[in-house]
Amino acid sequence: MVRGTMPRDALQQLNPRRVLIIKPSALGDIVQALPVLSGLRQRWPSACFDWVVKENFAGLLAGHPDLQRVLIFPRRRAWTRLPHLVAELSGYDLVIDLQGLFRSAALAWLSGAPRRLGFRHSREGAWLAYTDRLDTPVQQMPAVLANWSVAEALGCTGPPPPIRLGLTAEHHRRAAALLTGVPRPLLAVHVGASWPTKRWPVGHFACLLQWARQQFDVGVVVVGGPGEEPLAAHLPAHVNLVGRTDLLTLAAVLHSAQFMLSNDSGPMHLAAALGTPVLAPFTCTSPLRAGPYGAGHTVVATTVSCAASYLRHCPTMHCMHELTPERLWPVLSARLRTLQAA
Repeated sequence: MVRGTMPRDALQQLNPRRVLIIKPSALGDIVQALPVLSGLRQRWPSACFDWVVKENFAGLLAGHPDLQRVLIFPRRRAWTRLPHLVAELSGYDLVIDLQGLFRSAALAWLSGAPRRLGFRHSREGAWLAYTDRLDTPVQQMPAVLANWSVAEALGCTGPPPPIRLGLTAEHHRRAAALLTGVPRPLLAVHVGASWPTKRWPVGHFACLLQWARQQFDVGVVVVGGPGEEPLAAHLPAHVNLVGRTDLLTLAAVLHSAQFMLSNDSGPMHLAAALGTPVLAPFTCTSPLRAGPYGAGHTVVATTVSCAASYLRHCPTMHCMHELTPERLWPVLSARLRTLQAA
């Protein structure tokens, strides 16, 4: 249901010339919002689309075929550099805030756009900045579908389309060079996550990888971003790319993989969106809301009483002990056996 502060033309009747999407972070959240851009591009093929994103995630949107501009939300000294961003916000017919926080809603309001769309549940009073509000039950559905409800409110039909990225032949060439000599099938592994409570123990990953390499002729590539190097330093892998790829080269690597083992993280969502099957241990987040979207993925979740608590820090971390490597091994070994037989 769409509710506004006053009677308005139906959102489905809009035909904007310029559209701004605000989704500054994080990597996985941006990936799960990208189908909205693809759907609206199909709905309004002559419109110009721009996207506000934090500078450390801007590389994912570089060269995107559906975007005219990528506006950088500054990561450091944000409020001193904000006036430059605000100056670029004028002239939009429609602004869509998919972040739903005070700062993103402030940008929507400062744009002066006649239509500003967001979720009624948005935190920090963000909903006050919107002219149109969606009552989507986001806590009860996958994030991709929650975001897609915005596109549906604007007249898009059908399921969320596959994401598009600005991947080029050069990105695929770089990925191939980084993976030279690594056996196939290729298993991509990501042991990082933004919250400590989402990081399944590195020792559990190492145990699974040791079993996999002992029983299957599988290539293992470890991926991740800057700062995650210590987590991945001692994993039994053929190649360690942690901190060595830009985001689009990472996408090319994940697209090359036949399977991925990963925490609930940005690379997990990126792999799933690119069609690479994922196996993920889930501890503090909800498999329904945050699980890899699409067919062919498997989530193995903890069964402790506080599962999916969404606590960023936990004094006990009981889930990490309860969710053992033995719980994931049947899924991983069955998939590797199928891949090796193919």
